[in-house]
Amino acid sequence: MARGKVQLKRIENQVHRQVTFCKRRAGLLKKAKELSVLCDAEIGLVIFSAHGKLYELATKGTMQGVIERYLKFTHGTQSEAVTEPHPLLMDAKEETNVLKQEIDTLQKGISYLFGGGLGRLAMDELQVLEKNLEIWMYHVRSMKMNIMSQEIQALRDKEGTLKAANTYLHDLVLENTSASNFVPIATDISYPLFLQDGIFQL
Repeated sequence: MARGKVQLKRIENQVHRQVTFCKRRAGLLKKAKELSVLCDAEIGLVIFSAHGKLYELATKGTMQGVIERYLKFTHGTQSEAVTEPHPLLMDAKEETNVLKQEIDTLQKGISYLFGGGLGRLAMDELQVLEKNLEIWMYHVRSMKMNIMSQEIQALRDKEGTLKAANTYLHDLVLENTSASNFVPIATDISYPLFLQDGIFQL
């Protein structure tokens, strides 16, 4: 069956956009590693997510080495690479501040949801909270589906084991039944039956 053609435009649904980003990011990193191994190429890959999170891959050495080699190749000097920060590298303090803001917003949103929030949330804070809630719901549903699939598989395995045991016991019963079908031996010997009043002869 032919795969449908994907329209190259921004995915509006935030959950679908996040899932697509994770899948395609993993595929891109895998392809870069394969290209490096197969063709002995030195590859440097930098990805920034919509939330500003950095993902990087340097197949040989470090990303700093790849950037310095790139700057040398484009007539840059090593001193410029050391003194001037590259625009692709995110400052650690800036990333820390972004994460702190997200944590503060999430804590405020959680306290607001449980009735302990003071005042009202701003629009951008509500959007961040909504986005994270959608991501959490997606992860919870995925985990729930995985657990249910594992339980269904365990029940199917148990059903197969019980069916095999049932078949084995059924065959065993049939073998014992066929072995116990014997003809009773006729005899003329009379056995006395003792009663209280005397002996009763057959």
